[in-house]
Parts: sequence; C-alpha cells; structure tokens
Amino acid sequence: MTIRKIEDKDHFEAYKLAAYCFHQRIEVEEPDPQKIKEDTRQGWGAFDEKTLIAQIINNPFNFYLDGKIIKTGGIGAVSTLPEYRDSGAIRQIFEKLIPQAYQNGEVISTLYPFNHKFYRKFGYEVIPFRNEYTFSPDILKDYQTIAEGSSIKITRWKNGEKADNYLEVYESFAKTMNLSAVRTLEGMEKHLKYEKEFIDRKFSYLFTKDEKPLAYLIFTDVYNSESAELHVNECAWTCRSGFNAILNFLSRFTADYGKIILPLPKGIDLLKIITSPNAYNIEKRTCQHFMLRVVNAQKLLEVIKKPADCNFTIKIEDELIKENNITLRVKSDSVTQTKDKPDIDLNIRALSQLASGCSNIDEAMLRNDIIINSNEEMLRRVFTEKLIFVSESF
Repeated sequence: MTIRKIEDKDHFEAYKLAAYCFHQRIEVEEPDPQKIKEDTRQGWGAFDEKTLIAQIINNPFNFYLDGKIIKTGGIGAVSTLPEYRDSGAIRQIFEKLIPQAYQNGEVISTLYPFNHKFYRKFGYEVIPFRNEYTFSPDILKDYQTIAEGSSIKITRWKNGEKADNYLEVYESFAKTMNLSAVRTLEGMEKHLKYEKEFIDRKFSYLFTKDEKPLAYLIFTDVYNSESAELHVNECAWTCRSGFNAILNFLSRFTADYGKIILPLPKGIDLLKIITSPNAYNIEKRTCQHFMLRVVNAQKLLEVIKKPADCNFTIKIEDELIKENNITLRVKSDSVTQTKDKPDIDLNIRALSQLASGCSNIDEAMLRNDIIINSNEEMLRRVFTEKLIFVSESF
C-alpha cells in the first residue's frame, strides 16, 4: 500500500470512489478537464499498485475564531472500497495528512464524523455546535405583532439576483461567532441557489428596513403524509429587530406547516429568549455531528482572546504532530516555550474543546484527560464558553 497526495490524474477515480461509498447516483462517465483544473482541494489517497482504494479530501477554508481569521482544513470524502476496509488505509492517510496540515499552516482541522470514537484516534474531539428547536408555528404567535408598523420589508431571493445584502448580514453575524467560515459572494450564492425552486422547495428571504439589511432566512419545505414541515437551513441577523423579524415571519405559517425546525448557534438558546405560552411544547435537540482537531497549538493559543493580565502555563500532548508536544507560557501578547511546571496538563483533544469555546473549566475538570495543577482562576477567565456557528458542509 502506497500513501501519497491525489494528483490531477487521480481526481476522477477519487470522485467515483466517493460516489460509490456515499450512495450517490452519477451519470458522468468521463472526467471533465476543466473541473479537474479548478479543483483546489488537497486529497490524499491509499493506492494498491495503481488502484485508488481509500481517500481523504482536505477542503481549504478560513474560519473565524474570536474575531480573527485562521486557516482551516475541512475533512471530507473519507472513503474506502469495501474489499479494502479494516486494512488500516485511512489511519495511514491521516498519519501523513495531519502532520502535513501543520506544515501547510493550518491552525485547526474539522470534520463531520460517522463515528466519534473512530476520529478520536486521530486527535479529533466532539463539538456540540448547535441546537435544533422543533415546534408548531403558533408557538410564535406573540411575535405576530412585534414587527407590525416597523416598516420591515421582506423580499424573496431568485436565482441570478445579487446576494450582496445576504453576505453583508452573514459577515456581521459570522464574525461574532467561532468556527464560522469566511464566505465570498460566490459562496453565499451557493447557499441560496436552487435547481428548480418549486421542486427543490428551497426559499430564501431578506429582511430590510430603510434599505438596510437586518436578517435573512433560508428554508426548505418538506412534505410528509401527516403535515408539511418547514426546515430552516440557515438564518442570521444583525440586531434584535432582525431576529424578531425572522420569528414574526415564521409565525405566519400556522395554516401551512405542522412543524418548524429551527437551528440556532450554540450559545443562543431559544428557550431563554421567547416567552411562549408553554415551553414544554418546544423540543430541543443538541447536534453533535461535528468534530475539531487542533493542528497548531501554539498558533491557536496566540489567536484566542485573553485577558490583559493573562499568564499561565500549559502542557500539551499530541500523538500525530510532534511540534504540539510542548509546554507553553501563555500571556496576552505572547506564547512561548517554557520548562516551567504547567498550570494545566492536557491532550490535543481536550484543548480542541477548550480553545474553541465549546466547553469551560468546570466541564474540563470532569474530564479524565485534563489535570489542573494551579492558577485555576486565570484558566477560568481564559477558557470560557463562546458562541459557535458552524456554517459550511464539506
């Protein structure tokens, strides 16, 4: 078995391998040279002689973390031909890919796991990244009058129209969240675009006041035998008026939908915001199908927000990236190597949760792989829970 980067000549086989393993139906029988030329993803494959038997694609992203932009990899298309499974091919690919990601300047790596235990072997840790709320539209009846007289304009987006206003709202929203991706105008349009509007049943609405964009809502109409359901794909807002406008709009669908499913970023809890007649009528589900791995621990600790008087030491262990086996002194304006006794001792998985704002020190102290020796008050101020908005699929 040979492990190497996927080259242009391998791209079509990689495409077919992913299609085979992820149950996709494709009609393309020949590679498209133009698409191969435009493919900027970094793929690694395991080859048995000349046959591609397993692969991992590392999609390049820039993510926001504490208001700063960091280089990120989005792991996808993890796939192995059935006859080669349990051969260790994926493990061998990860053992090459992860150290290379460090050399390429990535700060974190992320993925959507099929199994959390499997990816923990490679240093990834679960990030509960959003909550989904299921309720009937009449739960929002108190919002039916909030936006009245506020001169908020609601406009439905059509393919081919500009998405500038949507992007303006997204950027304002995403910059305040951790793990949201930096989007281009083209990237924003991909989230709005549909093939056939009334077949895909995908609709996007922009909310403006005095021509200033306040919020947007993207949702899909899902029909079943009992009643139709409104599934919100994504929503974002710039202010309370924008958030209220979204809920006001959703409250109008009492005759259309039996259920609304509304995802919100981790840290924004609908049950703490709305004054519904009965909170028991709202179902809440935490989504945990997302994982993160710190690739460059020193760089990440430089990036995260810290108090002005920050000063603590941290010892980190990492099985795949030797540069992360290190003890660091972390100050507000510097992160340097040290031989001093660490205030906190942890592995790369635990650091992934703490540094991303997924968990706090009280939760960390309950993990078996974290030891806090001293300076607890400072650590409590540094590692706080933060808003998390995971915005891309890969």
